[in-house]
Amino acid sequence: MSPASDLFPTTVIGSMPRPPFVKDLFAAGSRTHATAPVEWQQRMDDAVRYCVRLQEQAGIDIVSDGEWRRETYVDVIAELLSGFEWIDREEFGYHQVVTRPVESWHPGIVAREAQFLKATACGQVKTCLPSPYLIGQRMWVPGISEAAYPRREQFCEALIEPLRRELLALREAGVDVIQLDEPHLCVLVDPQVRARFADPEAEMARAVEWINAIVAGVSGVRLAVHLCRRNWGRRGWGAAGGYEAILPHIQQLEVDQLMLEFSIPVAGDVAILRELPPSCLIGLGCVDVRFPEIESSQQIVERVYGALEHVAANRITLNPDCGFSPGKDHDVPLDEAYEKLKCLGLAAEQLRREVS
Repeated sequence: MSPASDLFPTTVIGSMPRPPFVKDLFAAGSRTHATAPVEWQQRMDDAVRYCVRLQEQAGIDIVSDGEWRRETYVDVIAELLSGFEWIDREEFGYHQVVTRPVESWHPGIVAREAQFLKATACGQVKTCLPSPYLIGQRMWVPGISEAAYPRREQFCEALIEPLRRELLALREAGVDVIQLDEPHLCVLVDPQVRARFADPEAEMARAVEWINAIVAGVSGVRLAVHLCRRNWGRRGWGAAGGYEAILPHIQQLEVDQLMLEFSIPVAGDVAILRELPPSCLIGLGCVDVRFPEIESSQQIVERVYGALEHVAANRITLNPDCGFSPGKDHDVPLDEAYEKLKCLGLAAEQLRREVS
């Protein structure tokens, strides 16, 4: 990241839309990146190089690999650990589910991929890991997973140490930002979602406790948590409500940065930023990722000025609300994402000129 971008640095949440040639790679190759043939790996490396250059050309300061090496951002856990099977599920489609006690399978694979990303990028890089609570909600299924873990909580707790080891390996690889994705905590902003749980407060407390266990005592790298209301692409979002309902819990997260969405109308009042720990950086979601309309750079600037009424400029980084393509079924055109990121980069340049 250049000195000029010390103020309002730009980044992505993680995923970028997978173009047809990346989807064809998955259709023709292995669902398990770690065991794919060398030729497949080389072609995917070329794809990731392109994804990085696209972000850089758009003016993004802290880039990711687009999460192109997997069909969904949660699947990485089944690369690190064995114990999962592909099962067709009504809500998530053909998806991996835990059916056996997990065991270490390919430790360090995310860190090795991060080394490639770091060698490819011109500036700073970020890598994402799914949180235990998220994985538990997606990959522990009643009627299927009890033989491995009688309770969902037991499965989540078994994930803490493997994820912590991978996080430490990422730090050693020189990653600048490590982000833990936790949308299933954020969807509890919605009273209808909370009503599905006997004790939603306990759900939130566990989600935070497990993240804090992973990051405890870790320094030397920026640690972030991403919170969103789920990204259903053109269908919109999966929960509605301001952050107030989960505020007491996210205030307990022992991380350096919170990545929050604010471009969608159901995200609530940006004044909530006043309530976040003053030591915490804020990833301000100021670009929509779900719908085709491309906000102008001026619209983005105005959103940021709204946030500046409540928090200092040096605490804000700029990013889209969510990943552009967290799942394989998100058919957002890559060119659309590029245009949105270009507007984000232009907005950052304008803000740096105007805000001292």
